[in-house]
Amino acid sequence: MASKTSIFSLLIVFLMSFSALFGQKTSITVRAQAKDAKFIGTSIGGAQIMIKNAHSGEILAEGFTSGSTGDTEKILKSPYKRNERITDETTAGFTAVLDLDKPVFVTVEAYAPVLKKQAAVLSSTQLWLIPGKNIDGEGLILQIPGFVVDILSPQTHEGLSADNEIEIKANVVMMCGCPTSPDGTWDSNQYEVSALITNEAGKTKEVPLKFADKTSTFAASTSLEKGYYQLSVYAYDPITGNTGLDQTAFIVN
Repeated sequence: MASKTSIFSLLIVFLMSFSALFGQKTSITVRAQAKDAKFIGTSIGGAQIMIKNAHSGEILAEGFTSGSTGDTEKILKSPYKRNERITDETTAGFTAVLDLDKPVFVTVEAYAPVLKKQAAVLSSTQLWLIPGKNIDGEGLILQIPGFVVDILSPQTHEGLSADNEIEIKANVVMMCGCPTSPDGTWDSNQYEVSALITNEAGKTKEVPLKFADKTSTFAASTSLEKGYYQLSVYAYDPITGNTGLDQTAFIVN
């Protein structure tokens, strides 16, 4: 009996050692969701995902989310029920499969949207990954706050005439690329969109922008004296706290 027990114990130790030597396949799905909006996917270039060993800094996996922005009805309009998914197999995400021989504490980062550098922000969290215990389905969701603001006019270093009104125009969308408009799903009536125009002396003039009868577009006109100017256009939602900004410079002759 003692001999059998010893053999059994040795077998257990061997199996544990074998498992530790080769590791266990462990998957984790990471998604990036725009605050007050949908998921960041292929249509706006995705979110860059990085999974690191929190203690050593070693990069365990990295890639980009891909797929659709998701189902608007499920994400924004249906009443929330605990444990009920708001994503499906087509919703944007990044899945990493790691070989783990022991639990590892990781930092997961999402940098998004990667194609809009002036708007991209970093969101991160930390958690334990346990060998063989997958984090799939809905996965791990990181929230990405803000707006994507693109100045359309004036163009960078454009020379304009002091004799004419200066048109300021910008495109404002959610971080997932979702459009904004009055009374739309993302209601621009509640947003503040404004231009800050700073001259060479450091004096700043603020000009509110209004919806320009084209989805996600805001515009205004103003007069300026001759000189060099820096322009910042910001968007702000006082309800959600989302903010976004783009900058450029131009010349008035």
